[in-house]
Amino acid sequence: MIRLPEPYAGRLQPNASLARYTAARLGGTADLLYVAKESTDELATVVMSAWDQGVPVRVLGGGANVLISDKGVRGLVVINDVSEVTFGDWHDGRNVSATGGMGLTVLARKCQTRGLAGLEWAASVPGTVGGSVVNNAGAHGSDIRANLCEAVILEAGRGIQILTLEELTYGYRTSALKARVDKRFLVLLAQFALKPDDPAAILARMEHNVAYRKQTQPPGASLGSIFKNPPGDFAGRLIEAAGLKGHRMGGAQVSPLHGNFFINRDNATAADYYALIRYVQETVHKQTGVNLDMEVELVGDWQN
Repeated sequence: MIRLPEPYAGRLQPNASLARYTAARLGGTADLLYVAKESTDELATVVMSAWDQGVPVRVLGGGANVLISDKGVRGLVVINDVSEVTFGDWHDGRNVSATGGMGLTVLARKCQTRGLAGLEWAASVPGTVGGSVVNNAGAHGSDIRANLCEAVILEAGRGIQILTLEELTYGYRTSALKARVDKRFLVLLAQFALKPDDPAAILARMEHNVAYRKQTQPPGASLGSIFKNPPGDFAGRLIEAAGLKGHRMGGAQVSPLHGNFFINRDNATAADYYALIRYVQETVHKQTGVNLDMEVELVGDWQN
């Protein structure tokens, strides 16, 4: 147990299921769970209190691109549900500031109504601003770094820090933050520079992306893309070429529609998903020599 100041102490939930907080609706329980909704101050206070008391902390946003162990997560899990956006006219073209807990789709649509272009790719993409800043989320030929100016993060022992786009050193689905061994940080805010455009034109591009996503990706609860695309190729193509579309392990199945998406066919467990991930990796490597790197992150107790 940890000690939190009031009124936060009464909001701690012991032995709470995490399945409802993940995009795949999978996973065990957290020793302690806290859902932050009010403000970034609330979020920072709870997380810093845990760090100061030596309690392990894992922050989740939309729960996309994570596979929570059936055995659960030790310590404190904080759900970042602080969703705020501010529009302005700041220096160097900055005109949008969003909290880490804001959903990408919500942010993209708010910007569209304001006639601000650049986040059309994010329409219907699961996840939050914070997760996208860490992972360099992207789709439809673009990603978060294309319009990001800086990120405001909270670090254990250092407090609030501001990282520029250059300091984040983005690569394909990675960043300086993702590469850190010490994971005691969280994204509080992100600032963007978006370009003015006709709201109708922005909406048309968004609807095109959404339609393409519906046509090519399976609906329902999903982990998102399981593997990163290897250089010069596509994970989905390699999986399909290996004859693995539709393959099942327990209740988890490689989507018959898109090989790089796994679906919960019949009450799948996280262990089912991981077994299928390993099988696909081994099969593709055996047939092609290509190592498929996971885009999905394993969270929680995965020790045998």
